[in-house]
Amino acid sequence: MGPPHVRHRRRPTAVLLLHDVPHRRTDRREVLQLDRNDVEYLVTSFAFFVIGGVMALFMRAELARPGLQIMSNEQFNQAFTMHGTIMLLMFATPLFAGFTNWIMPLQIGAPDVAFPRLNMFAYWLYLFGSLIAVGGFLTPDGAADFGWFAYSPLSDAVRSPGIGADLWIMGLAFSGFGTILGSVNFITTIICMRAPGMTMFRMPIFVWNVLLTAVLVLLAFPVLAAALFALEADRKFGAHVFDASNGGALLWQHLFWFFGHPEVYIIALPFFGIISEVIPVFSRKPMFGYMGLIAATIAIAGLSVTVWAHHMYVTGGVLLPFFSFMTFLIAVPTGVKFFNWIGTMWKGSLSFETPMLWAVGFLITFTFGGLTGVILASPPMDFHVSDSYFVVAHFHYVVFGTVVFAMFSGFHFWWPKFTGKMLDERLGKMTFWTLFVGFHGTFLVQHWLGAEGMPRRYADYLAQDGFTALNTISTISSFVLGASLLPFFYNVWKTAKYGKKVEVDDPWGYGRSLEWATSCPPPRHNFLTLPRIRSESPAFDLHHPEIAALDQLENAPHGEKALAGGKEAGK
Repeated sequence: MGPPHVRHRRRPTAVLLLHDVPHRRTDRREVLQLDRNDVEYLVTSFAFFVIGGVMALFMRAELARPGLQIMSNEQFNQAFTMHGTIMLLMFATPLFAGFTNWIMPLQIGAPDVAFPRLNMFAYWLYLFGSLIAVGGFLTPDGAADFGWFAYSPLSDAVRSPGIGADLWIMGLAFSGFGTILGSVNFITTIICMRAPGMTMFRMPIFVWNVLLTAVLVLLAFPVLAAALFALEADRKFGAHVFDASNGGALLWQHLFWFFGHPEVYIIALPFFGIISEVIPVFSRKPMFGYMGLIAATIAIAGLSVTVWAHHMYVTGGVLLPFFSFMTFLIAVPTGVKFFNWIGTMWKGSLSFETPMLWAVGFLITFTFGGLTGVILASPPMDFHVSDSYFVVAHFHYVVFGTVVFAMFSGFHFWWPKFTGKMLDERLGKMTFWTLFVGFHGTFLVQHWLGAEGMPRRYADYLAQDGFTALNTISTISSFVLGASLLPFFYNVWKTAKYGKKVEVDDPWGYGRSLEWATSCPPPRHNFLTLPRIRSESPAFDLHHPEIAALDQLENAPHGEKALAGGKEAGK
């Protein structure tokens, strides 16, 4: 090891490294462009969340009663196509990038991401690509209407001739390139810019999840981009890649779902990471099974690229036993994660501030979605409910239950860190309970609608089908769900205008990771000084040194414990 003073010389803090850089005046425009991509991603993705939510409310209003009330069949097709596209690729995926830009550099002790200009470029690709895709609504034939999955041959130039379809294809390709570039940036930052002492197995769980998510993006998004370019070549140049006569319809499904299922985990893993940051703080305990949680995350990421064809059971063109087995298998590491989360809460000193409330809401909601996922993984059961509202309900329990619940948990948890003000607890809990009741009222009954045989993506149904009562309940609840955003918007405005300034580094009192070891909000390059990093909880070690010393003694080898005991006896 060498003498202590040598070791200390090899542990420069980030601030010393920054002071070595010659000082120059920073232009305000440059700061806004390069250092605020976190805010831009979060605001833009939340705006798309609202737009996608409004489309969902239009669809639910249409389905409240039999008959066509407010939308034609064509408008309904455009609405569900763009709703799915917006929520998955313009809200959930960039929301991951927003939280990562916001939190990850702080958690690893870095002053910024590795490539700030690349980060800015990735954001503008995402924004302009998304606007191009949504811009289809401004064309004479309207936006794309072939579903967010764009199944061939429905998406070819004969059956979908409108320019809105071309805008959708090329817009998503642009946006996908932005996601790929952002992931390269995140991987580089995590591998190369960790603070001294921040080894891989001292990184926060959120950072691990971001790293694995970025790797999945590099595996999945190039496949989507290639498929989209081939589809556009079919439409404009007669390339015949996806012609049904040579198996092109199934080829598209294989390519799309090879992207599509890792995409589910691309939008789930970062939000699992947020939950893993929140639960230990409000349980007053370190994460139970830190290494096991990392291993489970790696297993989920690896298995996610082996299960894509469970979306294709009813095609008759895939090996059912293999994909069914792999889909059952991916439930195991997910169960390990739940075991870790509940083990962290077990016998902890629990308090249910708003971030923890959202985290518990996530645990309840995602459990429902996981159970219905096991049902759909079984081909004999999937055959009966495939393309029904049972699948719609399952998908929303998994995706909405993860992304939106964890998003609000993260907002309430880290809001004081980045604005210096705490969101109002009473309004936060009002948002939670309104959204929780509205969400479960909307989607729980859709399981029964699917089991009764209501197909998804239909704009209308007959009164004698017997679907009216459950659809009415679902629609009323969806408007309760939509109204839940109103107290959140009021909360943000009230906090910005009247909120009290946070004077401490860690307003929650039990923060564990490195972001709680700097001011609220952080300085320009995140840290003025860095604490020594001896464990996966450096901020907790800094603020509670007596507990950290006890932990070190507990984890020390037997000989060192005996030596410490001898010293105590000698006193």
